[in-house]
Amino acid sequence: MSTYVYGIAASSYPALPKGMSGVGDPPLPVRVLTEGELAAVVSDAPEGLRPKRKDLLAHQAVLAEVGAEGAVLPMRFGSVAPDDDTVTSVLAERADHYKERLHALDGKVEYNVKATHQEDAVLHRVMSENPEIRAMSEANRQAGGGSYDQRLQLGEMVVAAVQAREAEDASDVHRALEQVAADVNAGPESSGWLVNLSFLVDRDSAETFLAAVEQVRKDYPHIELRVNGPLPPYSFVEPGPAEHAGSTAGPGIAQE
Repeated sequence: MSTYVYGIAASSYPALPKGMSGVGDPPLPVRVLTEGELAAVVSDAPEGLRPKRKDLLAHQAVLAEVGAEGAVLPMRFGSVAPDDDTVTSVLAERADHYKERLHALDGKVEYNVKATHQEDAVLHRVMSENPEIRAMSEANRQAGGGSYDQRLQLGEMVVAAVQAREAEDASDVHRALEQVAADVNAGPESSGWLVNLSFLVDRDSAETFLAAVEQVRKDYPHIELRVNGPLPPYSFVEPGPAEHAGSTAGPGIAQE
């Protein structure tokens, strides 16, 4: 039977509650595989696993339980190996990497921050900051809306000003929050977000980080911030690009 992997921890520490269960219907028992100084928190992999809410919550619950006592490298939902031996082989093969990551992430959590512009507020700000746009808008208004070319020119100026404001605001949010975080990683780019960043934060400094988020909200009322966390540090299991060492799970463990 295939083996479902929740996360990796030090072998000296994972002590699971008796009868703990994870993904599957019915939920499958969670167990620990050890290899040297490392341990993998696993269960049997259920057939036809899909990212249903029940199983996503079960995956998160296992990581929360394990992570409450010490550092854990969380695997993404759906990380499956052919069998237990493959998991322990990966632990042995990547032992130095996993031990370094466990040390780096000990006592830390992740907060994901997404930012969007409030459309009306940012347009008002762009108009107030740009006298040329204001002048052209007023001229068009007095001319009954202006010609097609004049309206097109005004629209292009507004779009360019909004794009410049987006870039500046994204940089400002990044800079303000990275000062109170241990590390930061950019999430997937999307046209819907100014910012999609994950911040690695010392667990004991979480209140300081959240206070910085509130300060950004006050300083930039035209920006809407959405914060998700604390989370297991999914975005920081691997080192930064300059020292990247391969896939998150390693050979033999894949996401279904």
